Amino acid sequence: MTMIMTVAETWTGISTALAGLMLAWTMLKQYFPPHLRSQIETYVQRLVGYLDPYIQITFPELSGEKLKRSEAYTAIQNYLKGNTSATAKRLKADSIKDSQSLVLTMDENEEITDVFEGVKVWWSSKHIPKKNPSFSFYPQSDEQRFFKLTVHRNHRSLITDHYIKHILNEGKVIAARNRQRKLYTNEPSSSWRGYRSKKWSHVTFEHPATFDTLAMDPAKKKEIVDDLEKFTKGKEYYARIGKPWKRGYLLYGPPGTGKTTMIAAMANFLNYDLYDLELTTVKDNSELRKLLIETSGKSIIVIEDIDCSLDLTGKRKEKKKEKDDDENDDPAEKLTKDEEDKPSKVTLSGLLNFIDGIWSACGGEKIIIFTTNHVDKLDPALIRSGRMDKRIEMSYCCFEAFKLLARNYLGLEDAHELFPRVRDLLKVAEMTPADVAENLMPKSTEDDVDKCIKNLVAALENKVKQDEEAREKAKAGSSPEGDESKEDDPEKSENAIANVVQEKAA
Repeated sequence: MTMIMTVAETWTGISTALAGLMLAWTMLKQYFPPHLRSQIETYVQRLVGYLDPYIQITFPELSGEKLKRSEAYTAIQNYLKGNTSATAKRLKADSIKDSQSLVLTMDENEEITDVFEGVKVWWSSKHIPKKNPSFSFYPQSDEQRFFKLTVHRNHRSLITDHYIKHILNEGKVIAARNRQRKLYTNEPSSSWRGYRSKKWSHVTFEHPATFDTLAMDPAKKKEIVDDLEKFTKGKEYYARIGKPWKRGYLLYGPPGTGKTTMIAAMANFLNYDLYDLELTTVKDNSELRKLLIETSGKSIIVIEDIDCSLDLTGKRKEKKKEKDDDENDDPAEKLTKDEEDKPSKVTLSGLLNFIDGIWSACGGEKIIIFTTNHVDKLDPALIRSGRMDKRIEMSYCCFEAFKLLARNYLGLEDAHELFPRVRDLLKVAEMTPADVAENLMPKSTEDDVDKCIKNLVAALENKVKQDEEAREKAKAGSSPEGDESKEDDPEKSENAIANVVQEKAA
């Protein structure tokens, strides 16, 4: 009985003390001036700090004035996924690896424990919602997410010197193991709202191209693979020479030579994300810079057909002047035309800064790729050394590339009796790998290997004939009579093909 009375008296005392504290806090907020209240709160926090044996470290989600997500936050998030399901009571489920499996993460305002070298620590996930949900001009601008690490102050040096580094390294390893590569495209500038708005949308990257299936000269292919491997291992090298850890590639050549396939093979080889940047939807240089900031490391930024994306030379000013001089009597038609012809204000200077300016160092380990069908149309400043570090010519199909296509499309591991004929024709016929693959592909279930090879030989012979006729037209001034005579004499055409093949072979 005495023991029960003692416990009751203890709880009564605690309740009275809490009530007194609440009353004092209420009076402090209502009757004390702000500057005096601030000083009292500071001293109270110091007092609590002396009495509380634990320290807390906060890792916010956003860093750099909310311009980008903190890499530390992402690494901690990945690390905690492995310790979540065993200890947390409230969980969130996310899919990974083509949605074939689920990974559990702790929910907001949940806490889990971890042990490092015998020391127990506590992790909590915090989420402070927006203060004014109705204000939508900067959505989520007041939203804060962060992880909080709590540990006894006796273990401060162990945690700060070793444990945090261990978590960051493990988080990166887990992310690399579970990451699902993505293909991003930039959203139109008109859809942006504030810092946290969606500047890139993405889908899962599932392109199957690899360097093993890429129809290309083996020596050139090996050179590219070696260059990519050297880049991925060059973090210390780039830091030593004082350059951002990035590399520029220019892929040029006729349509159908495999430039897009090359990009997909690079992404699969490096296990990088792809950012397909459409310049025509970017409003100006400032928004181009914001897009760059939002890209992550271990990524490839692609601008295809750079010569067609924007007019990056002085011709833009001439076109603007012509447009200003043009008078339109129909206001409605002029308004429609103005809406359709709103050009991007991205300039050559802005694009150059995007490639190798100060902001290009954000994130690190990035590859920038330009593609073009007409390299001679590009501004020399855009493709000089240091911006486009490596130029790769995607040329017409060679015999080695053909053998790879024959193995991929027809399962031919050994030589075929028509291979010598194909080799001779490929020396003179300018046919792209895409066209060769199209002729090799069986069109029906009845098409066998022999028929597909014969189809390719016929297509190559026809290409040689067309090229030779085009050259003769240019020499003879496009004489109609000469053209008719060639069409009426198949034997002469065959002899012409043989002569061209022999000349090239010699």
